[in-house]
Amino acid sequence: MRILVVGAGAIGGYFGGRLLQSGRDVTFLVRPRRAAELADAGLIIKSPRGDVTLRQPATILSDNIREPFDLVLLSCKAYDLNGAMDSVFPAIGPETMILPLLNGMRHLDMLDERFGRSHVLGGLCVIAATLNEQHAVIHLNNIHTLSFGERDRCLSDRTRTVASTMADAGFDARLSEDIVQDMWEKWVFLAALAGVTCLMRAPIGDIVASPGGNDLTLSFLEECRAIAEDGGHAPRAAFLDQTRATLTAKGSSFTASMLRDMEGNARIEADHIVGDLLRRRNPADANRSELSLLATAYTHMKAYEARRASALASAPRAGN
Repeated sequence: MRILVVGAGAIGGYFGGRLLQSGRDVTFLVRPRRAAELADAGLIIKSPRGDVTLRQPATILSDNIREPFDLVLLSCKAYDLNGAMDSVFPAIGPETMILPLLNGMRHLDMLDERFGRSHVLGGLCVIAATLNEQHAVIHLNNIHTLSFGERDRCLSDRTRTVASTMADAGFDARLSEDIVQDMWEKWVFLAALAGVTCLMRAPIGDIVASPGGNDLTLSFLEECRAIAEDGGHAPRAAFLDQTRATLTAKGSSFTASMLRDMEGNARIEADHIVGDLLRRRNPADANRSELSLLATAYTHMKAYEARRASALASAPRAGN
């Protein structure tokens, strides 16, 4: 199976790197600058599960793609999706599978519209990873799971082939029988986590140690849970039990990556993670008079985006 990994950042670099380390046929679709970095220093992964440096991994630029790939692993940020779809277009043939690892659901509609629903699998990953200043992939804990499946809940031959390709590839690969439900549950968790930690600008442990913090966090979760239920994807009891425990853990340093992006003055996925969930509210709930916590957090995120955009617009340009 020929695999094209779109980008070699924290997520694509980690899972694509592990696949390459295990002898799979992997090519990274990257920009010229990243291609030069990989040619020079290699793809470096530092992880509790084992460090590796992959010398001169195969890379390609979009303009140089001459034939389709069997599987496209898509791991970009939501705000880069339009550009990623343009770049990957030459790699999509009649039988190509696209496996997106973005959060939320909005990207599925966009990919379906561009490439056709039959090409697009459901997928998600659970990992904490980042790039350091030298652009090495830093895996921050022991968890590295990649789940995938058909969105109509069938166990198809093609997803079994993907499962076989990813088996024993240095991470936990899981063929899901209900990947859309899995994606919704991850979305509920991330939206609640991002909502409360970004609004409070604090990790979970500090929030729940503050007056009213425990109730505030659980109220965020309940609002997200209710939206999922109205959308036909009520989170399962085991998921809710585990999520409540995670979101109320005393002393926890856990934050959403969106908060870390805000603290670093970086772009955020406010619209994709929180805004799109709000758009899926039951109209009766959306029109109620009491204030929505999730909507309050979204306003906070959009105010951050507006302030950041204003600062960037007024900053002196290089050469001026």
